[in-house]
Amino acid sequence: MNNERIDSNRFVIPGSINRIPSARQPERQSRVSNDIQFKNVLKEALIQEKAIRFSKHAQERMNQRSISLSHAEIDRINTAMEKARAKGVKDSLILMGDLALIVNIPSKTVVTALDGENLKENVFTNIDGAVIL
Repeated sequence: MNNERIDSNRFVIPGSINRIPSARQPERQSRVSNDIQFKNVLKEALIQEKAIRFSKHAQERMNQRSISLSHAEIDRINTAMEKARAKGVKDSLILMGDLALIVNIPSKTVVTALDGENLKENVFTNIDGAVIL
């Protein structure tokens, strides 16, 4: 009897070259399909880049104070953030009517929100710019 060990993960056919089994290559998608997928990914990335984020704290404050924003208001806030970014502002106070938002400009994140009575006699610190809409 032959004392050779058999490796169950690798089969050797006598007289053949030992090969490592290769995985089947996936079929290539057409170039048009890849172009469409790339365009969709790029479009989604651009939308995400423009999106305003709200920190958990800001969400809690907005819920407590019953603050809701329309799409038009969000667009105005986004425009204000772009103006602040163009001036090199990092943390901004954005005043829009009776609403005040503290926004981190590089991350496009609303840090907190105040309205009406909460604005009176308030001191805003740790900001380096303000945009009044």
